[in-house]
Amino acid sequence: MTTALQHYHDRMKRALDHIDRHLVDPLNLDTISAVAAFSKFHFHRQFSATFGLSVHRYVQLGRMKRASFRLAYRHDHSVTRIAMDAGYDAPDAFARAFRQRFGQSPSSFRKAPDWEPWLAALGPLTNARRKIMQRSFDASDVTIREADAVPVAIMEHRGPPNEIGATIRRFIDWRKANGLPPRRSRTFNIFHSDPGHTDPRDYRMDLCAATEQVFDAGEHGVVSGIIPGGRCAVLRIVGHTDDLESAALYLYRDWLPQSGEEARDFPLYCERIAFFPDVPETEAIAELFLPLR
Repeated sequence: MTTALQHYHDRMKRALDHIDRHLVDPLNLDTISAVAAFSKFHFHRQFSATFGLSVHRYVQLGRMKRASFRLAYRHDHSVTRIAMDAGYDAPDAFARAFRQRFGQSPSSFRKAPDWEPWLAALGPLTNARRKIMQRSFDASDVTIREADAVPVAIMEHRGPPNEIGATIRRFIDWRKANGLPPRRSRTFNIFHSDPGHTDPRDYRMDLCAATEQVFDAGEHGVVSGIIPGGRCAVLRIVGHTDDLESAALYLYRDWLPQSGEEARDFPLYCERIAFFPDVPETEAIAELFLPLR
């Protein structure tokens, strides 16, 4: 990529970051174009040409994604409050737009989200971000750390990765019921499967909350376990942490062969430190741990 093209993409990325950080604020073309240092008279066409959708639609989809996360995973605000934060003056207008986008009313989505049409509806947003937000890493991004052993409560997800939202909902509800919210209990994911090379029916990932309490598999299927301590290669990812595959690929394909290290007999795992929608997607933080001998 030429220096000029990289500079152009960096300016466009500034525009995306500004939008993602200000989804609850009024957003207009003048402000967004100024952040990217582009002329407001040309920015709309430049944005559409780069991302395949208009500024208005990008903002709408970003707000709808945030609203849907709050409906599915956060029950601390009413549908009316969520509608207002999404830029709608009236809940009815929000409900119509939400149903048109996802095929469910906000209330029914809060009760029982249908994730397949949700994923399809947000596809243009995901694709737009991927056009210029491909992550690149180098060895300086990786630190070797002596990680402490962490006792955890584990809820297993087994099945297609695109159905993990239902498991996350159950896990959040279980954590609330047992007094283990993220502000009191660290959050981990253990990746037992590679989604790119595993039959979706056999995909497995553990959702974990740090706790010394002991649990046996009951109606929620939560059991006690431990993330063992030891040396780990740690890669910190900031922003858009819902997909960590590019980071995992870097560790296995590039960093590990060049490091002279050997992987230990425990799966790749991550600690989720800051969560969307509690923070903007650009400020979400996860640390990916590759256990080493």
